[in-house]
Amino acid sequence: MADPKAENAVREADGALGELRARWEAAREYLKIDPRRERHQELSRLAEDPELWTDQDHARAVTTELGRLGADLDAFDELGGILDDAVVLVDFCRESLAGGEGDWSLIEELVDSTNELDRRLGELETQSLLSGPYDDNDGIVEIHAGAGGTDAQDWAEMLVRMYSRWAERRGFAVEVDEVTEGQEAGILSATFIVKGRYAYGWLSAERGVHRLVRISPFDSQARRQTSFASLEVTPLLDDDTEVEIDEKDLRVDTYRSSGAGGQHVNKTDSAIRLTHLPTGVVVSCQNERSQHQNRARAMQILAAKLAERARLERQAELDALSGSRSDNAWGSQIRSYVQAPYQLVKDLRTDFETGNVEAVLDGDLDGFMEAELRRQRAANP
Repeated sequence: MADPKAENAVREADGALGELRARWEAAREYLKIDPRRERHQELSRLAEDPELWTDQDHARAVTTELGRLGADLDAFDELGGILDDAVVLVDFCRESLAGGEGDWSLIEELVDSTNELDRRLGELETQSLLSGPYDDNDGIVEIHAGAGGTDAQDWAEMLVRMYSRWAERRGFAVEVDEVTEGQEAGILSATFIVKGRYAYGWLSAERGVHRLVRISPFDSQARRQTSFASLEVTPLLDDDTEVEIDEKDLRVDTYRSSGAGGQHVNKTDSAIRLTHLPTGVVVSCQNERSQHQNRARAMQILAAKLAERARLERQAELDALSGSRSDNAWGSQIRSYVQAPYQLVKDLRTDFETGNVEAVLDGDLDGFMEAELRRQRAANP
């Protein structure tokens, strides 16, 4: 007689596989798998054209898109293969049960496959939240200390570390372009680029004001202090962006790097600050070794910020026509990080929260980001 526990385990796994198959088929639709296969075939034909590399910028765009589409299609197809294998495994388990107590090694393999499918389909479903025109771009992050004096400057530096650790967890690279040191501790501001697919899409959920409540390490009386720092994020655009910048509209200032750097950086005015006079947008870069390199990077960041500014202005016009929205994360407090008198990090937009403050400050941010992306999707279906 078969083991009832084994029979129940196989029955539950079989039911779960039915639900997983439905989720996989739904993913085919919302990820637009069939149109993307057609696009992949089109790009593959282009990539085989020997004339493609006569225009290197276009060739790089083609090969980059081709590689990303190929990776996405391979991941989707791999899940379909795992699903098919799991269905076959259910049949093996049933045959084993029919012959006696059942082979628990097969049943455990079936349960493991089901759990792996659930996890990876969850990742696909999350990926569907990152469908904006620039979501798969690198992200330019700016952090600025706000109210709170030295504590706020220290908090800004803590945020730089937090997002750097988050990027490291995801396998993203971080390139620091500019840091302005605080008067006593911490930083007044920092600009860095997070490089990796969907970096901008994820980080777009974090823009706004972040509030820290703690016992101040800078207060001799150990009083509780509230401090603020803001995060802005802009998608890094390709070098062939259509944004045109007239040199006559720029004020260019050079200065010595104030942060740590090599001998060359410290002894020359290699840092660059660009001010776009018509808009007042200011960009600085001091991380590269030469003034020419800093200027090139600053121009790239400026172009991205001007493109984002234009996009937001167009969105504001549409909002004015359709009426104001119920909430807007820009320029408002989005999250509180409380270290005293209790431990809690709570997002005020989604109510997502955790008591493990140290884990969050060490880069465990995916839950907060996903909750906000889901809120945005629900608000703007």
